[in-house]
Amino acid sequence: MRREDFFKNKIVLVTGGAGFLGSHLCERLVEAGADVLCLDNFFTGSKRNIRNLMDYKNFELIRHDLVQPIFLEVDLIFNLACPASPIHYQHNPVKTVKTNVMGTINMLGLAKRVKARILQASTSEVYGDPKQHPQKETYWGHVNPIGLRSCYDEGKRLAETLMMDYKRQNGVDVKIVRIFNTYGPRMAVSDGRVVSNFIIQALRGEPITIYGDGSQTRSFCYVSDMIEGIIRMMTCEDFAGPVNLGNPVEVSIKSLADLVLEMTGSRSELVYKDLPENDPVRRQPDISLAKEKLGWEPMVELRDGLNHTIEYFKDVLECP
Repeated sequence: MRREDFFKNKIVLVTGGAGFLGSHLCERLVEAGADVLCLDNFFTGSKRNIRNLMDYKNFELIRHDLVQPIFLEVDLIFNLACPASPIHYQHNPVKTVKTNVMGTINMLGLAKRVKARILQASTSEVYGDPKQHPQKETYWGHVNPIGLRSCYDEGKRLAETLMMDYKRQNGVDVKIVRIFNTYGPRMAVSDGRVVSNFIIQALRGEPITIYGDGSQTRSFCYVSDMIEGIIRMMTCEDFAGPVNLGNPVEVSIKSLADLVLEMTGSRSELVYKDLPENDPVRRQPDISLAKEKLGWEPMVELRDGLNHTIEYFKDVLECP
């Protein structure tokens, strides 16, 4: 069976469906013939992201906050709802915890009632500022439980706990993916993450802000590759995860800034500021498990992905 046939005529709920990742996932599912329910409270999501889907008969938008229970009849659930950038998740840290914990409980309760398979979008942040490099799924992490980032880090860790406990105690069919840094079109202008920050600052001719000395690293995965990994995990039988999804190519923040400057032709200067509290120094996924279980690895090169992302932000900012 083709992977897309798995979704045909199934009712699929995507929480956070109007967000960056969620909107790309909804688009892929609509094209696969699923009946897609896109649920979002529009804290960080945008109708701009899904306006191309609104005329499809197999797409439906539901404005709802995941912290409140909702009763639906669905076959599959992708639980992506949660602010993912520090600026957004630190804006209301208690609400971030509630979304990760109460929201996940509500979705697991729904999955249990209707016997739906549920995929939890977890994060590389569960590894904290890692002492193991690159990070394997067996690594338990190095997280500050009372720091500024802990509302997100610990919230996602607890969401994973809930997923596995519902699986063990109630037999719920769960999937967990740990998403590493992802970028591409539909990132929010106010996102505050490094790729969008650098591109927007470069296009506007503003100073490019580097936190720390720029030697810290991230691994950047283009959005289409990430959606493919998520799709493969949902369709995979007899494997709950967690599984790392990310690009194993490690890139320093300074080299990313230099590449964005080159590709945009910007004359922006580099400005260095203090590294935020508990900001990871190195981040690189070991994707051996994803290769083994899902036959997945990223295909889009950083330069190609950045080119698409720069063109998107030029359109959003109406740059020449």
